[in-house]
Amino acid sequence: MREAIQRRRRLAQARRRTDELFAAVRPDSLFERPVPERHRLNFYVGHVEAFDWNMACAGTLGVDPFNAEFDSLFAFGIDPDSSDLPSDEPEDWPGLEETYEYCREVRRRVDGVIDLVPGDVAGVCIEHRLMHAETLCYLLQNLPAERMAPRCGPETARSAPARGAGHDGWAVIPEGEARLGRSRGTGFGWDNEFEGLSVGVPEFECSKHKVTNGEYLAHVEQGGSRPHYWRWNGRRWMLRTMFGEVPLPLDWPVYVTHEQATRFAVGAGASLPSQAQWDRASYGSPDGSPRRYPWGDAGPSAGRANADFRSWDPCAVDATPQGDSAYGVSQAVGNGWEWTSDLFRPFPGFEAHPLYPGYSADFFDGQHYVMKGGSPRTARPLLRRTFRNWFRADYPYMYATIRLVRG
Repeated sequence: MREAIQRRRRLAQARRRTDELFAAVRPDSLFERPVPERHRLNFYVGHVEAFDWNMACAGTLGVDPFNAEFDSLFAFGIDPDSSDLPSDEPEDWPGLEETYEYCREVRRRVDGVIDLVPGDVAGVCIEHRLMHAETLCYLLQNLPAERMAPRCGPETARSAPARGAGHDGWAVIPEGEARLGRSRGTGFGWDNEFEGLSVGVPEFECSKHKVTNGEYLAHVEQGGSRPHYWRWNGRRWMLRTMFGEVPLPLDWPVYVTHEQATRFAVGAGASLPSQAQWDRASYGSPDGSPRRYPWGDAGPSAGRANADFRSWDPCAVDATPQGDSAYGVSQAVGNGWEWTSDLFRPFPGFEAHPLYPGYSADFFDGQHYVMKGGSPRTARPLLRRTFRNWFRADYPYMYATIRLVRG
């Protein structure tokens, strides 16, 4: 009974996340395509519900469809590839009211059977929706501001030191073991999180903070490429936030592509961390004791991590000292995913999820790189040590930043 209550609570909370994001858009803008490589926004209205139906009702319990056309139409998203853009038009899609009616009926039917599906299937449905909540955030951030529903406006960026001064410094990470992935039978995880393994990591140095806008600005002034959310207004650099533009906050982390992150790292005489280096710097400790989060076992809070939808925007890279790792590495979790140097590949013993075989396997293609950590818009369950995110090297929209290593 307790497990069923918790499952329903988690599903309801995840639904609220996506509902509030769709409500942040003017209804007449839901057929816009703010990111060329992705579907129109109306697709996601139907997708998060169709996924639950296809996974829990049809796939697991064999329930007969009530709208097979929509089950298929809203089933699959797009792997964002700038060389193969979608070309559909708004009139190719059902109207919003018809889509909403489908969504309401799916929720009614899913609620009637959610206690009957295995825990891993419920976990897939809940976390899939939470992942799309973050995807929706960066899609909406690419809409013209006037297409968003009226809000109180963007958060005000606090004053920042020139060039991000005061955020440099290196932590020495001693030789030791990194733990990648998790063992079967230790709780819910996506297929790419299994099977867990330990990796020996030689001593190296890790930057204590994420690279700031201020630090990256110097790189741009020397010929480096502009991040996607930056705009020069003729007098100064501006940053596009969720609800409008603000003067570029120099002490916020910079959000860049993997290609941009790699070029910056090379110019700094450093590199991006491997997954093993990232894990060692973020979760390692001198006595080898395991940690649930970089700072310890207590859950994320405002003083530890800018995550779990606590803020629409980043904060300064030194704003959450309570979240530092045992080796003094700041914000390994939250405030921006961190690129690694590793291609997205399976761990030894990988087995595709039988009901979602393409979730990871379709992306073991040598074109996607692993990100770790989480952003301000990453849900709490996805902040776990073993979770892996991934994107193409040139994809510019998501909230991914730079951590440097040497040695």
